Amino acid sequence: MTETARTGGCQCGAVRFRIHGALGRSSICHCRMCQKQFGSFFGAFVAVPVDGVEWIREEPSYFQSSINISRGFCQRCGTPMAYRHAEGLELSIGSFDDRSDLAPTIQINHGFRLPWVETIFDQPVLDNPDYYQRQEQIISFQHPDEETAHWPEHGLKI
Repeated sequence: MTETARTGGCQCGAVRFRIHGALGRSSICHCRMCQKQFGSFFGAFVAVPVDGVEWIREEPSYFQSSINISRGFCQRCGTPMAYRHAEGLELSIGSFDDRSDLAPTIQINHGFRLPWVETIFDQPVLDNPDYYQRQEQIISFQHPDEETAHWPEHGLKI
């Protein structure tokens, strides 16, 4: 996919990463374990070079979800971040700072998908200007999607 260094991290910023080297296959997985890990309809991952992952500050904690797989997450905020298996390491697409070019190229365990997943984007769109105005007034404690971010009020600096 890309050869440039990529960055990302968890929601609170305690676990941050920098990827050096080419990213591999991007996918969504419909298996029940991925649904539970993400608390969602599927998990979305991209393969990363194991020797090209630089953990900044903390590394994720891991839960051994099966004999072959462990799943990494931030112990502080719970963000699901990693899928570690015998063939390598995959990171959650949503944890990358720039996700714009990481569209999944394959679906895994398609037979386990929820039957209505195919039609979720056919549903009506909530387009309420008041909603977006209220969202802009929220004070967020989420770490920004920037490698050079500095939040002195939280003692966070990358």
